[in-house]
Amino acid sequence: MFTRLPSRSLRITGPDRLDFVQGQMTANLKAAPTPGMVMGCFLNHKGQIEVVARIYRREHDLYLHLHRDSAAPQLQERLQRFIIFDDVQLQDTSDQLATLHLWDEAAGRLIGWDTQGADVQELPLDGAAVLVARVQRSHTTGLDVHYLQAQEAAVLAHWAEDTEQPFSALEAARISAGISDGADRWEGFLPQEVGLEKRTVSYHKGCYVGQEIMARLEARGNTRYGLARLVGEQVAPYTDVQQGDKVVGRTGASSGLQALARLRNDLEASGQDLQVAGMTVSAQPL
Repeated sequence: MFTRLPSRSLRITGPDRLDFVQGQMTANLKAAPTPGMVMGCFLNHKGQIEVVARIYRREHDLYLHLHRDSAAPQLQERLQRFIIFDDVQLQDTSDQLATLHLWDEAAGRLIGWDTQGADVQELPLDGAAVLVARVQRSHTTGLDVHYLQAQEAAVLAHWAEDTEQPFSALEAARISAGISDGADRWEGFLPQEVGLEKRTVSYHKGCYVGQEIMARLEARGNTRYGLARLVGEQVAPYTDVQQGDKVVGRTGASSGLQALARLRNDLEASGQDLQVAGMTVSAQPL
């Protein structure tokens, strides 16, 4: 099975690109091989998320892969503001590049992919040049395949015998697996509150925007909110979670019956139901 991902992307070139991006986000890009990838957050000065992205390190550029609903234009404007003496160039490549995700069965049929090799590999595929990475978007790890939109026909022909699953099916699998991602629209929250700390935050790299807040949270060791899964007959996405008259959290993306949520860690064990848009839901810790 494969699923085309609704994506946006930025390309960053120039001799100072690595140092520049390293100083802008939470992950340690310098520790990644070439080619390689890290998942990171771009924060504001309060440590709150502005954008979640996967940042690919290649020989001649950096490639930032974002969910379609991410604020790619705003991220480009933010990065442009921080360019002072840095020799870097920014390009929005959203209308040129595309991405699909291979679920585990289809991933095993990618010709040229070294199953024992690096997590990111550049491959020729039926006349198209593709960038491939191991990415977990469900209970099992699959492959993200990045390619030029102009070469999409050649790329899709490789999986002509496979079933294309809609993005909603992949999202349902991700939510069921409890995997937080950019599609959850966690802008304005701390990475530690929404299950992104372990995958996106390095506490052993140099300074970056929001780093002081991350250091304080590491020292303190906890936050008031954490990631949970909500289950109900209908769970609305991107909506306040209430317990009685109190707002105690907010949902991320939803598959209908389930949604990830930023939820208070100190909810009273009173048996009082949680409500999302007037519907009763139950919480499962992750």
